[in-house]
Amino acid sequence: MTTPCIICVAITGSVPRKADNPAVPTTVTEQIESTHAAFEAGATIAHCHVRDDDENPTSDPERFAALKEGIEAHCPGMIIQLSTGGRSGAGAERGGMLPLRPDMASLSVGSNNFPTRVYENPPDLVDWLAAEMIKYDVKPEIEAFDLSHIFHAKLMADRGQLAGTPYVQFVMGVKNAMPADRDVFDFYVATVRRLFGPDAPWCAAGVGPNQIHLNDWAIAAGGHARTGLEDNIRLDKDTLAPSNAALVRRTADLCAQHGRPVASVAEARAILGLRPDVS
Repeated sequence: MTTPCIICVAITGSVPRKADNPAVPTTVTEQIESTHAAFEAGATIAHCHVRDDDENPTSDPERFAALKEGIEAHCPGMIIQLSTGGRSGAGAERGGMLPLRPDMASLSVGSNNFPTRVYENPPDLVDWLAAEMIKYDVKPEIEAFDLSHIFHAKLMADRGQLAGTPYVQFVMGVKNAMPADRDVFDFYVATVRRLFGPDAPWCAAGVGPNQIHLNDWAIAAGGHARTGLEDNIRLDKDTLAPSNAALVRRTADLCAQHGRPVASVAEARAILGLRPDVS
């Protein structure tokens, strides 16, 4: 397997706080610095959430704009992927950052259970977010928390609601959603290849201690990998991760073990069908 592996770093998320791990970057300045270190360690996608002054998740377009500007200045060509996730806002508020024209944005195409709530993604909101992404030339990353989400992404692609080949990310290990099960993972991979073609790129993310397992499975199977403090704040059960960069380096080591090079910025953009970097 010689296809370069794209490493996505999910730097902050909506849940972990500094009380959980002091390395979680919550201010824009901290996020830029953490992303820069992860970029130098091999990450070529930055999956970004922003927080308010009290560390609470927000969809504030001004904070997203400041973060995007800082990453562009310090991480030349890095793919910026902004989150439209539901913990940060409601309704159209969730897509308020899309006019910033990031390279990518997350798109959850269906609802599912989370540990203490329902993650609501009603069809009208999903359709609106997808239309906004086409309007602003933003490539969606389909976050699949359930098998039905992969099939719905195919339906949306057939309807012309998604531009180009969908990039599907399996999210496994969220409590009350899809567990990190190897047989299910293998079926997900087979389903993406059947629906979108054998060369369609895909990614996998594992939550908590499942992160390292999903990284290993995805890299070995020819997919791409997501890591970072959003999903997992530990190196092992006894050791907090000291940084996003440390988790990226661990993922890059897995790439080496499986004989796969870590994708460069140019390679990642080509694999995902993104516009070339012009910075």
